[in-house]
Amino acid sequence: MKNSPYICPNNEKWPVDYGLMFALFVLMALGLTMVFSASIAISEKRFGEPFHYLLRQALAMGLGTLSAWLVFKLPLSFWEKHRQTLLLIGLALLVLVLFSRPINGSKRWIPLGLMNFQVSELMKLLVIIFLAGYLDRHAEAVREQFQAVIRLALPFGLAALLLLLEPDFGSTLVIAVVITGMLLIAGAPWRYFVIAVVPMATFLIGMVLISPYRMARVTNFLDPWADPFGQGYQLTQALIASGRGYWDGVGLGGSVQKLLYLPDAHTDFLFSIFGEEFGFIGVVGLVLLYLFILFRIFAIGRRALNTGLFFGGMVAYGVGIWIILQATINMGVNLGLFPTKGLTLPLMSYGGSSALLILTALGIVFRVDYETRQANNQKQTVPKTQSPKSSEVEKPEEATTV
Repeated sequence: MKNSPYICPNNEKWPVDYGLMFALFVLMALGLTMVFSASIAISEKRFGEPFHYLLRQALAMGLGTLSAWLVFKLPLSFWEKHRQTLLLIGLALLVLVLFSRPINGSKRWIPLGLMNFQVSELMKLLVIIFLAGYLDRHAEAVREQFQAVIRLALPFGLAALLLLLEPDFGSTLVIAVVITGMLLIAGAPWRYFVIAVVPMATFLIGMVLISPYRMARVTNFLDPWADPFGQGYQLTQALIASGRGYWDGVGLGGSVQKLLYLPDAHTDFLFSIFGEEFGFIGVVGLVLLYLFILFRIFAIGRRALNTGLFFGGMVAYGVGIWIILQATINMGVNLGLFPTKGLTLPLMSYGGSSALLILTALGIVFRVDYETRQANNQKQTVPKTQSPKSSEVEKPEEATTV
């Protein structure tokens, strides 16, 4: 307990990391505030009232919190036992979504009445669970045999193909990087990735070159000012919003770019509105908040691995990589560092499926933390309960000898 990396004591009184929980509630509250601020104009234009997107996002976060609580009640053994079935369900849903009604030229959502469910968000979590279970059983083989890594190409290659058919280039990239990160943490050699990643990268580059849509995204990202009122309009407006923030921002609600100048101000480009209203200082604070959350999640993963809960530790690492990678890509797109990917800023920008699944994943991370603390508590209490009995047995022996 003295060397615990946790803010809260590692005992029965503090069953989970409340420092992480507090940081997540701060991020969620900030996210709801910014969704409301960034969506007022577009909500009034489309629906005649300013609260449409705020209420839907609040509903998604409420369902996500409930889902997190429910999965927290499930032992990690449940996820490890059913990981293959869960992945097959995810693949089946990816096939089903290809027959859904296209939205903005993409088939990514299954309509559920109150919200449209994005299957790719579910696949991110299911891939993490499946790979963590695989590594738990084949960790030594992954470190020593290339065939153990290649066996993953069938399920994950099929998932990537289905995602690209939607198309969802951003989610495919996130899943590929999460898989790579988890394999490296598990000890797989770098040379395996050179052999596996180079052909995949060549294939993806080829898809960009033969697709005018993707090629336009790349060229616009490199020089958005070449066509500021056409293909580069969205990015130039996002950069204008970020630039208007200066050091301390124009104040909450004071953004001009959200007044129908910046498309998707409440979704993909909410970070630019945040930068406009809170400035450079606010942006640094938000980045530090994400880094703190990453540190806490990685601390949970590290402690789980040290305790012997390999499956739980790998799940925690996978969720941490997922969140920080998606946040990094979203911020980079808003700042003109990456091409547009259509990825939400986790628990900040508008996106019901993203909020629901990320909170669900975090519920499993809290379960990892809980079971790790329980295992450590048992290790600490066993010597204390045995020592009095041993001393009672030894004393009569000493008296008899005398």
